[in-house]
Amino acid sequence: MLADTTLAISPDLEQKKQTYLLPMLVMGLIYFLMGYITWTNGPLIPYLKIVCHLETDVQAFFVTSAFYFSFFFMPIPSAWVLKKSGFRNGMIVALFIIAAGSILFIPAADTRTYGLFLAALFMQGSGLALLQTAVNPYVSILGPIQSAARRISIVGIANKSAGIIAPLLVGGFILKGASDLEKQLAGTLKPGQKDLLLAEMAHRVQVPYIALAIIVLVVAAVIYFSKLPEIAAESGENPNSSKERSLLGTPHLMLGVLAIVFYVGAEVIAGDGIGQYGKNIGISLNDARHFTSYTMAAMLLGYLVGIIAIPRFLKQEDALKYSAITGIVFCLCVFFTKGYTSVFFIALLGLANALMWPSIFPLAIMGLGNKTKMASALLIMGIGPGGGLIPLLYAFIGGQTEPQRGFLVIIGCYLYILFYALRGHKIKVKPQ
Repeated sequence: MLADTTLAISPDLEQKKQTYLLPMLVMGLIYFLMGYITWTNGPLIPYLKIVCHLETDVQAFFVTSAFYFSFFFMPIPSAWVLKKSGFRNGMIVALFIIAAGSILFIPAADTRTYGLFLAALFMQGSGLALLQTAVNPYVSILGPIQSAARRISIVGIANKSAGIIAPLLVGGFILKGASDLEKQLAGTLKPGQKDLLLAEMAHRVQVPYIALAIIVLVVAAVIYFSKLPEIAAESGENPNSSKERSLLGTPHLMLGVLAIVFYVGAEVIAGDGIGQYGKNIGISLNDARHFTSYTMAAMLLGYLVGIIAIPRFLKQEDALKYSAITGIVFCLCVFFTKGYTSVFFIALLGLANALMWPSIFPLAIMGLGNKTKMASALLIMGIGPGGGLIPLLYAFIGGQTEPQRGFLVIIGCYLYILFYALRGHKIKVKPQ
């Protein structure tokens, strides 16, 4: 029954059960924005490596760590905020936090301080953590839980469309002529000339992030004035109560959190890391800066498959199983090929990754009833170590010297996800 597997729905939403056009349009707008913000990190990795004069890939990949670690620290506070403010107001608060993080790029660029860039990314990630904690369960309960992956795939199209646009737009702006600049910096320059060139490149990031802050605030206004249905508040339980803590003893949820960790790690490496990989194997940064868009295009194709196939032709757990197997095959192809061919297979990992989040999330929250908000927060927490630690491990094992070797890390991620699809999501305890 729907009441046993979802959040409670407000009477207004229940009356309009079949008319979800407005909520889905607003969710699509938010997912687009989340995708745009997330996938600007790809161009930022090589950009900040130049601007802040970073020596190793491990240092550069702290871009993803700063952004994604916020997802580990913020979801539990986010769940508390949503209990107090409701989903609609919580989304607005999240957007203001994101706008503040975007504005922080201005002083970071003025001073070329890597720590300040990382602080700005952490703040953006904090806002996104609150936003994610709200929108994922919201979309999941707009219909039967069995078709939640289909709805998440629909809004996921907006997310990955933004993922295609962001690297092309931001990467094309901040990394324009980057290969030529690197040659100049490697040549004989006076100290003042070098600082001048780096300052000029550093200031490029300000325009796109000021524009982003303005757009985010406009979206906040749209949500404020829209008649977005509210999800009814839960029974007022304290997030720290024994009932909430009992979620830690729910096997299919906690195994799902670990599945999110490994999925996010694989997605971030395939999306944010593909440009740096291309540069490491000798491809010009002028070309490699667009590679993230190729991964996002493959993910978009995967979402289209999900919309058509789930649940009519394919169950969520089967979609997850085939996705994991496909990911392993593509990683092996990356490992045993070279040049643009290996880049092509990295981009195809986007196809393998596309249905993982839409499948893991509903499988992990299934049957949790009024504990779904806190369960959602725990799942969002998995984004932190997934995006913050696994790419660092990839960069450490592979990096500039052996870039293909790093894909052994992703194969390990997919093997666990395959376990969750076959067995992990079925391991449940009897309700108390």
